[in-house]
Amino acid sequence: MTDVQSPTVRRRQLGMELRRLRERANVSAIEAGERIGRSDSTISRFETGRVTIRQKVLVQLLDLYNATGDEAQAVLDLAREAGKRGWWHAHGDAVPPWFEIFIGLEAEAASIQTYQPQLVPGILQTEAYARAVIEADRPGTPPQEIDRLVDLRMARQKLLTRSNPPELWAVMSEAVLRHVVGSSAIMREQLLRLYDARHLAGVTLQILPFAGGAHPGMLGPFHLLEFPRPSDTHVAYVEYLMGSMYLEKPEEVRRYRLF
Repeated sequence: MTDVQSPTVRRRQLGMELRRLRERANVSAIEAGERIGRSDSTISRFETGRVTIRQKVLVQLLDLYNATGDEAQAVLDLAREAGKRGWWHAHGDAVPPWFEIFIGLEAEAASIQTYQPQLVPGILQTEAYARAVIEADRPGTPPQEIDRLVDLRMARQKLLTRSNPPELWAVMSEAVLRHVVGSSAIMREQLLRLYDARHLAGVTLQILPFAGGAHPGMLGPFHLLEFPRPSDTHVAYVEYLMGSMYLEKPEEVRRYRLF
């Protein structure tokens, strides 16, 4: 088990439990929504953990699904854990809503696998490298906001040195090593950081050479997150310019695992 309990993961677990109870009660999402004055899409968002559910609404659903006693109390306890604020909230609006989910999942993942064709993974970046990347990605951003984003990226890296860190398997294209980010001095520091990271528990770094030819990851970077509880579905995370996708269906995750 990990040292961190992420409210994001608790929210996903709560959603899965609500879906299990609804299906056991033989109630459709449409019927559940009608009975509590919500849409079926809202029920779906509850069950995927995309939104926080208020206690009053949760109690209505538990009554509808005939969940009582210890079973209902366990769900209410899980909802309280899901409603807590994660450590990243201390960084304020430096965390975009679409990225907050990833940070919460990353915090409790047992395994993180990533492919990066252009950049060193954020979790392994030095402060100077991270600053150069963020400044290039956000031209015109005030220095104080850049500082918050850099601080957030550095804070994420603490999970690699905690008492029970996740396994990290990072595959990087040769271009990552050859593309000078910031300056030659910044790149030298970054390459030394990667060299040292090899000795961290559970960290595996691999470089895909240009001579490797075509491969399944050519469409872009991605992360695969796996969790310690068998009931927690694995997630493939794909980021783009103004947002991200979280893929959880087994066939979707399997496709990214092929790499």
